[in-house]
Amino acid sequence: MHRTTRWLLALVLSVPVVASAQPTAAPVARYETRADHDPNGIGKFFMGREIAHVMGHQAADWLERPGREKEERTDLLVPALKLKSGDAVADIGAGTGYYTRRLAKAVGTNGLVFAVEIQQEMLDILTNKLAAEKVFNVRPVLGTITDPKLPRAAVDLILMVDVYHEFDHPFEMAQAMCRALKPGGRMVFVEFRGEDPDVAIKLVHKMTEAQVRKEMAAQPLEWVETIATLPQQHIIVFRKKP
Repeated sequence: MHRTTRWLLALVLSVPVVASAQPTAAPVARYETRADHDPNGIGKFFMGREIAHVMGHQAADWLERPGREKEERTDLLVPALKLKSGDAVADIGAGTGYYTRRLAKAVGTNGLVFAVEIQQEMLDILTNKLAAEKVFNVRPVLGTITDPKLPRAAVDLILMVDVYHEFDHPFEMAQAMCRALKPGGRMVFVEFRGEDPDVAIKLVHKMTEAQVRKEMAAQPLEWVETIATLPQQHIIVFRKKP
């Protein structure tokens, strides 16, 4: 065999064989869109649940209505959270700051409340109310539909009052909120009871405990307890896994 031929053959044999790439499986669709759906929902479904329309800032007065405390027993919620002085808390979907102001009092001047909203108009109302009541331990945050824009591993408790069911991207939002929790931090869902037909709230604006737990099973969270002290709502508590 000619010397040049032998050299070329050796070169070819020395080149590693690269296996042909295997076809990758198509990603599983996380959400489903249906043409036939509840008019109060957006037609987008997550784990079988239709996502509700977001309450706009035009309805802000409803959050501050005089009868809210009596109807929902809002005075019972913050004590049920067992917050400590100095805690960092995030109020997701803070709206006008109805609960933000109560959380700020519970964590004390050494604590901090992140008031997260996706509507700047709501944040404007919230900050005006904070200024009027001289509340200084709240940090307003303009989030997005996929990210609450919270610092990583900085929050002791995340609270969502009648808001999670409106998240356009619930999986991504829960994922981002988990990143913001400290190890062992808690995530709390307050939702009108979907199991109870006597709770006079539109169906897509209610959630069952089973559905909340089903959706959070996809996150690094463990269920801790469901508190039943409120007349119409669940208080469903999860803890971030170590």
